[in-house]
Amino acid sequence: MRADRLVAALLFLQTRQRVTAAELAAELEVSERTARRDLEALASSGIPVYSQAGQGGGWSLVGGARTDLTGLTAPEIRELFLLTGPDAEASPQTRTALRKLVRALPAPLREGAEAAARAGISDGTDWSGAGTEEPRLGPLQRAVVESREVRIGYARPGREPSERTVHPLGIAAKAGVRYLVADTAHGLRTFRVGRVTSVTETGAPAVRPEGFDLATAWRALAARMEDRLIAATVRGRAAPGTEQVLEGLLNGRVRYGERAPDGWIPIEADGPSPEVIAARLAGLGARVELLSPPEARTALARIGAELTAMYGREEAEERPGPTGPQAPPTATPSATPATPPRARASAATPRA
Repeated sequence: MRADRLVAALLFLQTRQRVTAAELAAELEVSERTARRDLEALASSGIPVYSQAGQGGGWSLVGGARTDLTGLTAPEIRELFLLTGPDAEASPQTRTALRKLVRALPAPLREGAEAAARAGISDGTDWSGAGTEEPRLGPLQRAVVESREVRIGYARPGREPSERTVHPLGIAAKAGVRYLVADTAHGLRTFRVGRVTSVTETGAPAVRPEGFDLATAWRALAARMEDRLIAATVRGRAAPGTEQVLEGLLNGRVRYGERAPDGWIPIEADGPSPEVIAARLAGLGARVELLSPPEARTALARIGAELTAMYGREEAEERPGPTGPQAPPTATPSATPATPPRARASAATPRA
């Protein structure tokens, strides 16, 4: 729309002492003729824009006049760019608008906005299948934007919490779960934000690796993680109607073969290990049979034995005995021995 273009043109003028119609056309991705018309429209609307002909000429705001069209504070600008920075799902129009907004910001705010714009990335592939609370997200985002080295407490499942000093480089959002990308003594690492228990600034600046690009680094780190998540493959077969449940349990990492005449379907499931895959499928009981590798079958047998040991005895104790109130009535002996069904059928059939 032309109104949007006129606003963008004014913002562009505010960042330059003088611009040519050709420069504005390149910025707005329009023809030079259209850019000139937009500049003339700004001038005719009362905005103090004037043109100067000749070499070194162009269009300028009279007296360096400025119009603050954002009205945003520094924290608001930082939050905006953290949310809509180099997001893989952002449209080209969004990215163009952000670039224009950065150029329109006053110099003291521009550096923070540019840092925030580089501080985040979004990836839709699900690793965990569930979200989590992230109480330390704010301090980590500030450390990224302000380039501060921090010492974080981190708690992995099943392990004692530990502390480590890191150089925060960015925040990646993966299917609703955020990860801190940081440089460490052991190289680039990811830390799930929901597992960070504390964030303390060391007072030292963060060191950013030369040529670091968050999107590129995240792709490499994510590929490494994906390799670990599909390190093992289990083969088996599943009963009819279990496909949707399997997709949820295995986060889509399952493939199907040709369905057999009895309705069962061959499956191949990927996961970190055969034992992990078996544990995820154990709740399906007899609706899934794992065929290989042997470690998966052994894991299922162990899980089944543990469940039987825990719950089977209770069920046996609660089941009424043969003399209990619900015991079946004792049949009254008959003088004539019962005839087996096949014998009765033979007796009822006339002979030829």
